[in-house]
Amino acid sequence: MDGVALKAALAAQARAEGFAAMGVARPDAIPLAAGRLGAFVAAERHGQMGWMAERMHWRGDPAVLWPEARSVVMLAEPYTPEFNPLALLENRDRAAISVYAMGRDYHDVLKKRLKRLGRWLIDQAGGEIKVFTDTAPVMEKPLAAAAGLGWQGKHTNLLSRDLGNWFFLGALFTTHVLPPDAPARENCGNCTACLDICPTNAFPAPFQLDARRCISYLTIEHHGPVPEELRAKMGNRIYGCDDCLAICPWNKFAVTAAEAKYTARDDLVAPDLAGLAALDDAAFRARFSGSPIKRIGRNRFVRNVLYAIGNSGEPRLSEAARALTDDPDPTVADAARWALSRLQE
Repeated sequence: MDGVALKAALAAQARAEGFAAMGVARPDAIPLAAGRLGAFVAAERHGQMGWMAERMHWRGDPAVLWPEARSVVMLAEPYTPEFNPLALLENRDRAAISVYAMGRDYHDVLKKRLKRLGRWLIDQAGGEIKVFTDTAPVMEKPLAAAAGLGWQGKHTNLLSRDLGNWFFLGALFTTHVLPPDAPARENCGNCTACLDICPTNAFPAPFQLDARRCISYLTIEHHGPVPEELRAKMGNRIYGCDDCLAICPWNKFAVTAAEAKYTARDDLVAPDLAGLAALDDAAFRARFSGSPIKRIGRNRFVRNVLYAIGNSGEPRLSEAARALTDDPDPTVADAARWALSRLQE
């Protein structure tokens, strides 16, 4: 089977597996990525994400990560919500959790699907493969843009004319030479909706992100206390933030998520803040088993919940905060005292 026929068969199999779109790029298709990543790290916009600096030599050049690769197959899997995430921000005594984290951990679900597709490719045509789902030093968004799946919008996330921006990306590196797709063209135009809605002004300019001000970074990656000037701006967002994604006009083309495991769990749609604040380590692990939220641990999670309590304006939540002012974790205790002082004001 030649490369053209193999690519067509692979695309058909990808659709059969449930992927919404597939594109192919050469490993050397993102020559500007390394320099842009270097500038991002040099400006310290990566914050505490030291792994970005440590693995830049792999992340910036797929050919360095796996020199044997001849093609990079990029795949999109929708997780489009069935509700407007921005509506969750109106109930200040309830928690707002990022849509992608309301269901099963996409790392596990997507990687299994990628592995099945990779095994099919080997069975049909031999060769070698490696699959990646956001946990390896792979720049999925630039590669997906090079593969024609979409373009990086002004919020730096990938956008598609056919899918909106509610989709995960998976990468399948292969030793097969497959015809590459044409890169996607940027189609944001004069729209600045994603920049304007950001509560913390995390975008220094269109197509640029300062992670240190991004609520997704602050609630998930940032260790220790969040700077006080940003806490009030976090609102009731306790894990991630969907504002810039949810406001994008291209979502009128978003497709329904085909994977039932991405459906939001009932207990993670606007859960009560007081109940979440009371979780100890064992209860936290039990409640978030199989969820990406489990990765940040109880202390960071409860820290976020306490910031949300402080922003709630609900005096009835004072007792939940007061109960944690002497928590063994100093960051949790600091967040509890901050929340209590805000509510007392």
